[in-house]
Amino acid sequence: MLNLKINQQEYQVDVEPETPLLWVLRDTLKLTGTKFGCGKGQCGACTIHLNGVATRCCILPVAGVVGTEITTIEGLSKDDTHPVQQAWIENDIPQCGYCQSGQIMTAASLLQRKPNPTDEDINLSMINICRCGTHSKIRKGIHHAAKIMAQKS
Repeated sequence: MLNLKINQQEYQVDVEPETPLLWVLRDTLKLTGTKFGCGKGQCGACTIHLNGVATRCCILPVAGVVGTEITTIEGLSKDDTHPVQQAWIENDIPQCGYCQSGQIMTAASLLQRKPNPTDEDINLSMINICRCGTHSKIRKGIHHAAKIMAQKS
């Protein structure tokens, strides 16, 4: 049994230690907001926060995250009120939407580090793949989220 803290809740999971965290989240715990994309840690669809840092979890063995704080898209806010989620909704960012939970988690991590990012900061951080090509809308959404965050503080 492995003990995990996910979205501020404690879980015990009976899985092989080398099982990728993504499959524990999706298959064992039914937290299906985190998506499978490439299975190689490259596309970013599986991005979660590990101790507040955007981390791709499709190749991350679950044993390696015991004792850490894991946040999935389900734990970012209970009612879609996180500034990034608000900006995504208000700017109608997703097209197909498949990559968007990973995009949102990456953007939220960026804004924690840099509350007022430049376009260059965004370009360097937002390397998740979006097959629909919504990168310019994502950039606009991040700037909008930064404004929402500034108004709240």
